[in-house]
Amino acid sequence: MNPIKVMVVEDDAKIADLHRRFTEKVEGFEVVAIAQGLDDAKEMIELFEPDLILLDLYFPEGTSLDMLREIRTKGLETDVILITAAREMGPLKEALRGGVFDYIIKPVILERFKACLTKFREYYSRLHNSETLEQKDVDNMRHPSAAASTPPLSVDLPKGIDPLTLKKVKNVFKDPDTVSGLSAENVGELIGASRSTTRRYLEYLVSIGFIYPDLVYGTVGRPERRYFRN
Repeated sequence: MNPIKVMVVEDDAKIADLHRRFTEKVEGFEVVAIAQGLDDAKEMIELFEPDLILLDLYFPEGTSLDMLREIRTKGLETDVILITAAREMGPLKEALRGGVFDYIIKPVILERFKACLTKFREYYSRLHNSETLEQKDVDNMRHPSAAASTPPLSVDLPKGIDPLTLKKVKNVFKDPDTVSGLSAENVGELIGASRSTTRRYLEYLVSIGFIYPDLVYGTVGRPERRYFRN
């Protein structure tokens, strides 16, 4: 399969280059264009016909939601991942209604970014390599994380990862109360394991895209590394 063509639309040159480098760390993707404004982006979409656009939300000339709607109105075969510092629910709702594949909040974490592109690659492959559909195919395309985020409880697990302990750690993140994130110490207390052991399992779940880490800054003291369910 040919590389998935990606266009980065971001007005900050340094961030645009960062997203380019992040993208190139994931197998199967090729950045074909970088646009630093919405007008340039519209021209480049027609010129390069990208399969995927990494789209910032706010630009000096306005938001990119109008461009997202225009992409959908024209019926272009281009998917969009919105990358933004906006934390309000309004833009998220509009983006989801506009059919974005994913919504990533800045600052972008490499592990979360890789997990997102891996899911997109699976989705893209199924969409372009299947001639007929079964229900499971549709489910896998709509929810590609289901298979990727569920590691086999077998010898395929890395050394030092016990399947029963792994299951306990995963179950912790199924609780709605964990939406604000958990530290390794929090999870260790819940499953009865040491902080170092728990961190090993958490970092494994990060590597397969089941959870993602972020630094949470409190009112005092150093930032704390917390883990969130994808």
